[in-house]
Amino acid sequence: MSGDSAPFNLTHHFLIAMPGLDDEMFSKSVVFVCEHSERGALGLIINKPADMPLTALFHKIDLTLQRADLLEQPVFQGGPVQTERGFVLHEPVITGGPEAGESLYASTMTIPGGLEMTTSRDVLEALSIGSGPKRVLVTLGYAAWGEGQLETELGENSWLTTPADHAIIFDTPADQRYDRALGLLGLQSWMISQQVGHA
Repeated sequence: MSGDSAPFNLTHHFLIAMPGLDDEMFSKSVVFVCEHSERGALGLIINKPADMPLTALFHKIDLTLQRADLLEQPVFQGGPVQTERGFVLHEPVITGGPEAGESLYASTMTIPGGLEMTTSRDVLEALSIGSGPKRVLVTLGYAAWGEGQLETELGENSWLTTPADHAIIFDTPADQRYDRALGLLGLQSWMISQQVGHA
């Protein structure tokens, strides 16, 4: 036995930025981690609306959004990587028939914990005709960490972590998601100073 601890996996967790993290994109951000392995991590910032409603995004790609429940929803800044590309975080669409359990869409990552992240246009086409996943969050861009990078940032007290709560992603106003995510840890933003961990 080498004594090494098993690698921890933050898939389906929130990363909550500590006050000392003053990067423009990540300051006061809540990141939903879609994938975390020894090769690195991929996530979507869920609380930074871009200056664009979903209707405008659909217009840009020659679709009309037919879902009344989504008309007022903003597109989010998902992170600094591939900011021209759309990423759709959504609940799985349950299908019957022989392919039950498979995603309906061409390019979907199944996230353990009950969500999917789709990058193919077909999910937007489904929304444009009034169907598609019931609850969605659409981002432009994503956040990525290389091998060991997220672990280093955690060691530097840049992030707090907690298992993700779907209600915060889909049902909580964007400007309340940071405080709600902290609340999962029993914290409020005034309790965490910029000096935490820097004795």
